[in-house]
Amino acid sequence: MTTLLVIAKEPRPGRVKTRLTPPFTPREAALLAEASLVDTLRTVAATPARRRVLVLDGAVGDWLPAGFDVVPQCAGGLDERLAAAFAGCAGPALLIGMDTPLVTPALLTVDFAGCDAYFGPAEDGGFWALGLAAPDPELLRGVPMSTPTTGAVQRERLVAAGLRVRDLPRLRDVDTAADAEAVAALAPPGSSFAAELGRLRTATGR
Repeated sequence: MTTLLVIAKEPRPGRVKTRLTPPFTPREAALLAEASLVDTLRTVAATPARRRVLVLDGAVGDWLPAGFDVVPQCAGGLDERLAAAFAGCAGPALLIGMDTPLVTPALLTVDFAGCDAYFGPAEDGGFWALGLAAPDPELLRGVPMSTPTTGAVQRERLVAAGLRVRDLPRLRDVDTAADAEAVAALAPPGSSFAAELGRLRTATGR
């Protein structure tokens, strides 16, 4: 079975989703980040896994469901933090972020038979998921993060290492207000993210 990793920041105002401000205030952006994290963790909790790990920058809140191990993120750039998350895994692992609330248990139920890696491209040019049958931190170190070509560079790194890559569907991360609207419109019933965005719209008249 696969280890499922979620890399996340504590949803505190001013520390998360700063590209949502404006039009949202830092507090509102943090509320949306928390709602996205709640949806993500709920999905991971509903997915069969050998182990579920939250790789966290910050402190745990009441948004964390049972069944997760929590490990702190290491220092350094995002590539180093992702590499360290995989380094803590013995066996197949799939890593996702906290800002893709459209993810489903079906998407996270991966089978490495016939492939060595899973790659989930994001609409913004990054990636929302990365799975490795044999986790190797060096596959991530040095990949330029948060650029329009991050996903392409990361996928090419996998191919260049001789890995057989299986692609997951392209999904949209929540980085901007436009992303938030688009994701909420596609969210399934019961989505905390869609509900929080709707509540903020009502409260602020946006």
